Amino acid sequence: MERRTFLKGLALLGFCPLCASRAFAAEDAHWSYEGDAGPARWGALAKDNVACSAGSQQSPLNIVGAIKADLPDLRIEWLKDSGRIVNNGHTIQLNAPPGGRLTAGDVVSELVQFHFHAPSEHRVDGQLFPMEAHFVHSKANGDGLGVLGVFLVEGKPNPTFALLADAFPKQAGAEAPAPAGADPRDLAPASLKYWKYEGSLTTPPCSEVVDWWVCSDPVEVAKADIAKFTALYSMNARPVQDAARRLILQSR
Repeated sequence: MERRTFLKGLALLGFCPLCASRAFAAEDAHWSYEGDAGPARWGALAKDNVACSAGSQQSPLNIVGAIKADLPDLRIEWLKDSGRIVNNGHTIQLNAPPGGRLTAGDVVSELVQFHFHAPSEHRVDGQLFPMEAHFVHSKANGDGLGVLGVFLVEGKPNPTFALLADAFPKQAGAEAPAPAGADPRDLAPASLKYWKYEGSLTTPPCSEVVDWWVCSDPVEVAKADIAKFTALYSMNARPVQDAARRLILQSR
């Protein structure tokens, strides 16, 4: 059996990132972004986290040396005005209702949740960005996850991010309905050109079940709204991982 397919099967049997009421990462063992429970120690915190230290297709990556390829266009059909906004103790996450989709060629995936990191987890030629949004999708064929990464940079206000920033729950464990008028499609760039590679979750258990699409164009949001996130989570980004000879493809 091909290694990646085998690992996907194991991970999806023992891990439920698709349950909208749960966080996007393992919850059985305490972990953090610094100190004794920080990224360098994730693999030792729980037996389910072994991929964090022993995996060979870990994320995030420094995007460099990408190869241009004839990749399928992305089509987004996410839903507006619904879902729950949650402070899960590691980030602010929006749990999506069923029905929002992302299509890449003949692969259709359903949006499960999206969440934020500061600074960005992926880099481009070594460059960090102020924030990164991750839109987590379950593939319709059950073959793992597809995550769309979008860089957020300081600029003009973004109407949806502004609504979300005003509604960020301040306490870990708190949640509320998503604010009326929030449209996740506003958080995607007009041009959906992207880089693609095979990788993992960027939080424990670091399961290698993810096809990554990272948008090459960033989205502008207000500096003040970025500050509302970093007041809660000033650093929740995993360091970049070894590409381990993986190809990074770039859409034309």
